[in-house]
Amino acid sequence: MAVQSTGARPAVAGWRTPLVILVCGCAISAIGFGPRAALGLFLTPMSGAHGWGRDIFALALAIQVIVWGAAQPFVGAVADRFGSFRVLSAGALFYCAGLALMAHAATPGMLDFSAGVLTGLGIAGSSFTIVIAAFSRLMPPHMRSLAFGAGTAAGSFGQFLFSPLAIAFIGGFGWQNALVAFGVITLLVIPLATAVATPPMYAHHEAEPQQSLRHALVEAFGHRSYILLVLGFFTCGFQLLFITVHLPAYLVDKGLSVDAGAWALGVIGLFNMIGSMGAGWLGDRMPKRYLLSIIYTLRSLAVIAFVSLPVTTASALIFAGVMGLLWLSTVPPTSGLVAVMFGTR
Repeated sequence: MAVQSTGARPAVAGWRTPLVILVCGCAISAIGFGPRAALGLFLTPMSGAHGWGRDIFALALAIQVIVWGAAQPFVGAVADRFGSFRVLSAGALFYCAGLALMAHAATPGMLDFSAGVLTGLGIAGSSFTIVIAAFSRLMPPHMRSLAFGAGTAAGSFGQFLFSPLAIAFIGGFGWQNALVAFGVITLLVIPLATAVATPPMYAHHEAEPQQSLRHALVEAFGHRSYILLVLGFFTCGFQLLFITVHLPAYLVDKGLSVDAGAWALGVIGLFNMIGSMGAGWLGDRMPKRYLLSIIYTLRSLAVIAFVSLPVTTASALIFAGVMGLLWLSTVPPTSGLVAVMFGTR
């Protein structure tokens, strides 16, 4: 999403103080990211119930990620044009519908449509990237970097919260009801979105000229440093989404319990809060490109060490903690570099 901001902050309702905006935005990030991060825990029970191989479930989530990524620029443009409230609300509705239909998907095609297309659109419309962009317009300048880190960390808290919650729901109510419950929870995004609602672009009468999407893309991909930044972020997303989908089943293959996978994902989310906040803090105190280089290098070394050593519960949790510190800590410096390259608008 384009980080949309002007020198003057838009007028907001009196109850929407920076603290209220920050808390509600972080709650949206947690709800938007939590269920998606826990979907890997449904791979084994859902595949077993339908007699599917892991490839069917993995393909549906791969479609989800493609839809999520492909829709993100357009969703961001719509949020800039019409305001964040409409986008977040629509995203929550798509998210809920996708998870509910996923629970009753009896064919691979229906799974691709529900878990892939609908849920992908829902995540794109309710993700922390929409929240971070709203923070850039609503938060005071001196609080923006901290807000970026907090919004990213809140998504990690959602992962920490929803991973054990998924195991509890699956064990207590069955995997189908657990998915439906997650869908209902995503609807909480709608009332929370009132606090981070940004005014539509057409409501402003700014002196600066408006830029079309085509011109924005031409400018972005004509910038060599931006292309390198995107390639790094592409690798980042591949690593993280691969781990969230396949780590729980991989640990079961290595003889560990299902709970070990849930706690590993939860530990990633817990330590990600520290890593994201720390990256937001460090991003104001050291060159952001160096910070990103360090994060990517350490993450690669952690993966190599994990797959090279014997897999135990202890090693899985240590790996999860290290990866958590390096998980979404890339987002604050990446957002900051985009602002440096192109300005906050």
